[in-house]
Amino acid sequence: MRRNDIRVCVVGLGYIGLPTAALIASRGATVIGVDIDPSVVATIADGRIHIAEADLDGLVQKVVFSKKLLARGEPEPADVFMIAVPTPLSGNKKPVIDHVLAAAHSIAPHLAKGNLVILESTSPVGTTEQICDLLAELRPDLTFPGYENGQALPDIAIAYCPERVLPGRILIELVQNDRCVGGLTPACAARARHFYELFVRGKCIETSARTAEMVKLTENAFRDTNIAFANELSLICDHVGIDAWEVIELANRHPRVDILKPGPGVGGHCIAVDPWFIVDAAPHQARLIRVSREVNDGKADYVFSRVRELIETYPERNVTCLGITFKANVDDLRESPALEIVERLAADCGSRIQVVEPFVDELPPLLAKHGARKIELEEALDQSGILVVLVDHDAFRRVGVERRNGAIVYDTRGIWRHTPPVSRESAAQLA
Repeated sequence: MRRNDIRVCVVGLGYIGLPTAALIASRGATVIGVDIDPSVVATIADGRIHIAEADLDGLVQKVVFSKKLLARGEPEPADVFMIAVPTPLSGNKKPVIDHVLAAAHSIAPHLAKGNLVILESTSPVGTTEQICDLLAELRPDLTFPGYENGQALPDIAIAYCPERVLPGRILIELVQNDRCVGGLTPACAARARHFYELFVRGKCIETSARTAEMVKLTENAFRDTNIAFANELSLICDHVGIDAWEVIELANRHPRVDILKPGPGVGGHCIAVDPWFIVDAAPHQARLIRVSREVNDGKADYVFSRVRELIETYPERNVTCLGITFKANVDDLRESPALEIVERLAADCGSRIQVVEPFVDELPPLLAKHGARKIELEEALDQSGILVVLVDHDAFRRVGVERRNGAIVYDTRGIWRHTPPVSRESAAQLA
């Protein structure tokens, strides 16, 4: 398989699909990028991007103008089909794979003997097999893994290969990180590994599709559980009147202790979502994973209640929330606990709520509906109001004690540790 000879169809041009499509195109392959949103297709076809990611804009412009990346509304024939669409949760915390199945439907008419189908979307264990069953039903003229009918090899190879990248470093980590390549058969895994080795420098390790699906979920459940320990510790320290940041800093001096930093919750489409996939698959066994999710979700409730106390204690002061994205220095609002907290505050307090968010041009509609307004950091600092640090953007980190201008500070990220935290007792005294 040579780069310049293959056509790759990537279905889903979001935070993973677009960088992956652009990267593969930059290696010489012709890539058909598919998205159901016409505005996304039009934006990319014009050489622009609809998401914020380091160095992605220049790369997309280059591969679009060289006609290596072609934006389309529907799939086209290709040698390799990659599915990178969302897998959200339902209201009762169950995984929804409708988008994955719809993507499989869309590529089915274009499949031909010798094609490779790869699922990259984070998915419940067994989803890759479901795709295989669906495609076998839709295309009875082709053979699929498990449906060989005596053939040595099926016509279509199918594999699961999850991403493991950090927003802000996606293009770097798509190349450098090791990849877990799970095939429905060993031959499928080998086909997928050969493909990824065209653009991945990290090691591509073959395994089964089910194992690869579980690996992805495990990685994020592990991180969620560790964050839950830090968040629970912060609640305990607040309850007994101790600085959680100092406790963590000193505890981490132990050679075998590495406690993570607490925050207002956990966000993003991976860590805040994937553990529920495991809980759904084994509800009686996944007790620790469930409790960790509940702790992290509950931290947002706790932060909301603490800010409401400050608002009631200082009714004359403006309230500015610093950050609504799910993590620092990105524009991604998916599953953001900061956004959830600010939405609830705006619903209760309306125009008293101001937001500083340097990575978002306009506030989400729900915030605007409730009367919250977006202001610049300098304006917020001039007001001597209440400053609620929800995201540790670099711009916020650089604000010194003097520039905070006597504001009441509630810092959920620990970036302004030299400002004494406001306890319930001190708030009552100041009032």
